[in-house]
Amino acid sequence: MNFVDNYDAIVIGSGHAGCEACLALARLNCKTLLVTLNLDSIGFLACNPSIGGTAKGQLAGEIDALGGEMAINTDKSLLQLRMLNSGKGPAVQSLRAQVDKVVYHTEMKRTLERQPNLDILQGEVSEILVENGKVIGISTLAGENFKAQAVVVCTGVYLNSKVIIGDYFKFTGPNGFEPANHLTESLMRLGFKILRFKTGTPARVDAKSIDYTKFEVQNGDSLGHNFSILNKTSTKNKQVCYLGYTGEKMHQVIRDNISRAPLYSGKVKGIGPRYCPSIEDKVMRFADKERHQLFLEPESASTDEVYVQGISSSMPVDVQRQMYKSISGFENVKIMRFAYAIEYDCIDATQLKPTLESKEIEGLFFAGQINGTSGYEEAGAQGLIAGINSARQIKGLSPIVLGRDQAYIGVLIDDLVTKNIIEPYRMMTSRAEYRLVLRQDNCDIRLTQLGRDIGLVDDKRYRLFKRKLKQINEVNKILDNRYSPKQINEFLKAHSENPVLNGVTVKELIKRNNIDIFDLKTELNLFNDIPDEVLNYINTEVKYEGYIKRENDNIEKSKKVGIIPLPEDLDYSQLNGLRLEARQKLNKIKPMTLGQAKRIDGVSPADINVIMIYLKMKGIL
Repeated sequence: MNFVDNYDAIVIGSGHAGCEACLALARLNCKTLLVTLNLDSIGFLACNPSIGGTAKGQLAGEIDALGGEMAINTDKSLLQLRMLNSGKGPAVQSLRAQVDKVVYHTEMKRTLERQPNLDILQGEVSEILVENGKVIGISTLAGENFKAQAVVVCTGVYLNSKVIIGDYFKFTGPNGFEPANHLTESLMRLGFKILRFKTGTPARVDAKSIDYTKFEVQNGDSLGHNFSILNKTSTKNKQVCYLGYTGEKMHQVIRDNISRAPLYSGKVKGIGPRYCPSIEDKVMRFADKERHQLFLEPESASTDEVYVQGISSSMPVDVQRQMYKSISGFENVKIMRFAYAIEYDCIDATQLKPTLESKEIEGLFFAGQINGTSGYEEAGAQGLIAGINSARQIKGLSPIVLGRDQAYIGVLIDDLVTKNIIEPYRMMTSRAEYRLVLRQDNCDIRLTQLGRDIGLVDDKRYRLFKRKLKQINEVNKILDNRYSPKQINEFLKAHSENPVLNGVTVKELIKRNNIDIFDLKTELNLFNDIPDEVLNYINTEVKYEGYIKRENDNIEKSKKVGIIPLPEDLDYSQLNGLRLEARQKLNKIKPMTLGQAKRIDGVSPADINVIMIYLKMKGIL
């Protein structure tokens, strides 16, 4: 077989997973080729023009802490930034950015083009080449072969993708991009189980046709949030979003035409995301709801297209016109792009190791929606880890596997390779059992040193990180300073707090219900040279100290059992006492640790006891 060129690694697909994977590989000094169906789809925001959101903001922050690109590119293309759930506890607070999708694509494409060690090729990969259980390269539909030690598959929703609008369908990718119609067959020949999933997107409407006076203004935060630690400029919100609601008129239109909905007529075969249903699904499933929220989000500063979040649909176009015009403020609305559903092929991710490498084919990695996930942030996180681990494998280094207690990325990947995912997976705070220690405000504290050790955190980022640690240490030294009753009781009274008789420390002041660290800064002249992001971190650590300690104690207890390794060649069918379902699930997934085995659906505590007895007999436990 003739090869056009020889690479260390090849990345297939240039969505958010592909971008992070190829950048990680190239930055780790691997000669890398990115093959994408269309250069215009690099970093393309095919659905909502935003990055972040509940739990997804943490994923983007973790990508940034490890040396990835998503947060940097988000700050470059920012239109509006908000901290979601700011009125709730810190465990569920997450950044969400409204971004300019044109700028996001342009800046990401420019970043890739200027990255040393990275070549970019427009083309369709038709086959993954494997010899003796090891990947050796790829073939393109144009007839060219490229050699590589590792291949990372990041094909998003493009495998045999099919757009559906009512009775109309077309085999195409999102936004009219061409689909990838040949790679699925190659994956099937290699033994991968193929699933068929579905996602959807709402219509884009003309801003000039909207009566904004009938919607509630949603401004960005005035606080100086940023997604990336590298961005030290204050956030400037350039656009506003709007909040509105559906009503009985729209709901009646949907009920009258529900037989024409592809989801209900059987024309949609793929399984859709339960946590992001279409508007017709919401109306039928939640019949008691009188209205549903919708948000108007600008797609870009360079277009009048507005994304109508919350109104995903695959209804016929005539029904969509009725639906959208029934919304207050949309009486004269003009639809520029109709809503649609899209079906696509993906794999069963339990066929992967926690490194995102195939269990059966050495050097073949998968990341993003090909693994059954939904969302840019989930894709970017997987792409980064797949890129890191493929690079480390090429260099003969041990892989990186993040724990569920280290990062949302760890939760995400552990769920994908351990659980039976039957619908597009979306990250949520409820999926993370240690979410109080996996906060938006401590992503860099948790992961930057690891990113530095891996080789992705550059000198500039590391200097900023070390400076932040120094500032945290300076604040911690002040926390034990004491105030006498004479010094502090007037301050306490002003904040409706009980006076003290024997004095109080700074730390004890922060723990008070009606006082936070910023009150001490402004009224007691403390921490004047410390950035607000550091003070916010300390404020949370102090106020939730007891809860955080309890969570860390639980982590340590879990680790004692969870990190016990399991033999890769262990045949669970030979363990007496295991139930049949447990034997089948354990042999399919081949868990790396006892902790992973415990999280497999269908494996009971009794089954774990059987495994532990076996480990004791073999001297492993």
